[in-house]
Amino acid sequence: MDEDDSIKEEVVRAVEELSRQLSTKSMLGEERMYVNALRNFLRFPKIVEAITESPTFLPENIAAQDIETASLLGPFFRLSPMQQEVASNYFSAPKTRDRGFIANAQDAIRLTLRTYQLDLFQIANTIIRAGAAPRERLLNWFALCVNKNHKKRAMRVDHKIVSSDGFMVNVTNTLDQLCDPFMDASFGKIERIDVDYLRRSPRVDITEETKINMDQKGSDEFYASKADGASNFISELFFLTVAAHHYGTEAAQTRMGNLQKETKHLEKNLAGFEAERHKYASDPRYLIRFEAELAKMKKMIDDNWSTIHATNGVLLDDLNQARSMQFMRYVIVWLLRLASGRKLPKSKLELPLPAQQSEVFKALPEYFLEDIVDNFKFITQNIPHILTPQQCEEIVQICITFLRNSEYVKNPGVKHGLVSILFYGIQPFGHYARGVLGDILIGSPFAQKYLLRALMKFYIEAESTGSHTQFYDKFNIRYEIFQVIKCIWANTLYRENLRKEASVDTDFFVRFVNMIINDVTFCLDESFSRFVKIHDVSKEIADWPVLSSMDEAETERRKQREELLEENKRSAKSYMGLARESMETTILFTSTLPEAFTMPEIVQRLADMLDYNLDSLVGSKRKNLRVDNPAEYGFNPKQLLSDFMSVYINLSERQTFITAIARDGRSYKTENFTEAPRLAAGLKSPEDLAAFATLADNIAVVAEADAQEEDDLGEIPEEFQDPLMATIMSDPVILPTSKNVIDRSTIKSYLLSDSKDPFNRQELKIEDVIEDVEMKARIDAWKVERREAGRREKEEGKMDVSEG
Repeated sequence: MDEDDSIKEEVVRAVEELSRQLSTKSMLGEERMYVNALRNFLRFPKIVEAITESPTFLPENIAAQDIETASLLGPFFRLSPMQQEVASNYFSAPKTRDRGFIANAQDAIRLTLRTYQLDLFQIANTIIRAGAAPRERLLNWFALCVNKNHKKRAMRVDHKIVSSDGFMVNVTNTLDQLCDPFMDASFGKIERIDVDYLRRSPRVDITEETKINMDQKGSDEFYASKADGASNFISELFFLTVAAHHYGTEAAQTRMGNLQKETKHLEKNLAGFEAERHKYASDPRYLIRFEAELAKMKKMIDDNWSTIHATNGVLLDDLNQARSMQFMRYVIVWLLRLASGRKLPKSKLELPLPAQQSEVFKALPEYFLEDIVDNFKFITQNIPHILTPQQCEEIVQICITFLRNSEYVKNPGVKHGLVSILFYGIQPFGHYARGVLGDILIGSPFAQKYLLRALMKFYIEAESTGSHTQFYDKFNIRYEIFQVIKCIWANTLYRENLRKEASVDTDFFVRFVNMIINDVTFCLDESFSRFVKIHDVSKEIADWPVLSSMDEAETERRKQREELLEENKRSAKSYMGLARESMETTILFTSTLPEAFTMPEIVQRLADMLDYNLDSLVGSKRKNLRVDNPAEYGFNPKQLLSDFMSVYINLSERQTFITAIARDGRSYKTENFTEAPRLAAGLKSPEDLAAFATLADNIAVVAEADAQEEDDLGEIPEEFQDPLMATIMSDPVILPTSKNVIDRSTIKSYLLSDSKDPFNRQELKIEDVIEDVEMKARIDAWKVERREAGRREKEEGKMDVSEG
């Protein structure tokens, strides 16, 4: 070849022809001869060099969708069971197949694809080992594959203008295998991964990528400052593989989930379409068109299910996912090293992370964390058994680290993903009663030290995620957090840590408790109001005439009412689920830390919430909560009442709690405390009922004493009254900007939900309020004067009676 360029040209043309012919084939047994032919050519380094110099190896200005057919290696990487023709062959008539058939077919495609992906790896490895120039060109081709496919992670992907999932999964798998040599268990080569790689004219294009914790302007400035030196091969592979996971495997997982939703929607439309057949039965012309459209819809659904089964078969490959997990271990440890500044895993990780964040970390593409989240969520949901104990430890570490130091991550969705990993990781499967992560969360010293604070912190942050779905997001996040808390509560160390948290950072803990109270209040209010609507709409539908006697307009109106009924049923079930979880957590926490729930800034709100819902459950309004099938919504009135009684009992020895109930002028009723034990009969022990009765007696005593004091004090001067609560102030403070005077406990409670002065909407912090010493002295003096006057009046009354 060195002496005759024509031989070189002929060999290159032959390989190009192989590639061209293969671009029209599929993975149905025709690919073997093409792969063997290419591997035979690649045995000779000179041919490797010649092939990689071909204009078709790295075509200029090629579109993403054309890489797999028009570049020289593209057709080889294109072949996959995920191609429609192959998927339909393996999963013909998918709706008629049982699970056993589908599982066997998936096993078959996994074995076929493993063999083929090994061939692809050997092709790539041969090119890399042929010399520096071929290696650089192959890395450029891999970079082309990821850089051209950024639109695969768009909100709405147009699959006509991006590479196929099968192609990108093969690219990702090959890069994973190429990384194997440096991914040793001891992380001996992790320092070879260059932190300055992305500042050194990298192959991977991250220009438009969202960064972990830096805006576009800051990112542009950071990357405008170039690093010296050249990047090593390990760094090139590492950054290419992270990007490939984002646009390859993770994109395929996302598409599969979307395709399942789309297919179920199509099936619903198909059922509605088939119900229209009678409209066309009398006219053969329209009936033919109807049948053609029906067949088209059925084929689309069958094709979708075939693709879903094939994609599942590929993505649920234990061997390939285990290799992917090994790579993700390196990503996790590398990120933690970068964020903490410690030489992990040799050094011990300590939290919190440094207040000054690493600029390199902040400027990394967000997909570094997103890939970990998506990958481990998929594994813990679908094939958790492949996770090793060491991998579980590392994933727990990264979840806790970036929930505890949530300021390091800008995107709330990524942080929610970290919670979801823990949530799915504790779900029971097989002989793992607490899932793959439960025992680690309970027993790990790192988790014991940092997990509870991390969960509580993100529980508070979830109040506002900034997304258009934040209202629903916060409830999903908090539901998952509750499940994790319930799992770890078996370890008493967590209870001790909770006590320490509450004593060391009282304000933080009060904010957390306030959010729980808000959630219980809101969710029960919503659930109860939905029950009323369900009752009313159900009665309205039941009173309707039979469908056959209704005209079209009446039929449509009934359909709308039925849809409204279903929407209310779904909402009631969802809100009741979170209300139950919130109550369970409240019971756990009040039993461990009653003093924290009875602090001045929250005790009145807690008492008001409990009294209001107790009145709803046992008072005259309880008849409004009658619905058919309450179990359908997870609504068990007696159990809910028992839960409320548990909270009352847990706090029954706290005098501030007793006083707060007695001063609840809206919902506290003595008869409710008599009725509750009767309705909860059989759910409470004699000891609990006795404690509840004692609480009721103590509340009555305080209520009577308060009533007497109110009589003694008489009418309270308006200037002494709290402007929000209309009660006499005990600790008046001046708000710095509005200059209004308010009770300290009132403004502290108010600021838990709103950071602004209630009178002028200026920003306000509790530490900025000014103690009103003069007002307090005047109030105290007035109280003494009124009590003394009351005492004199009583004595004079007694003297009048004795003289008479």
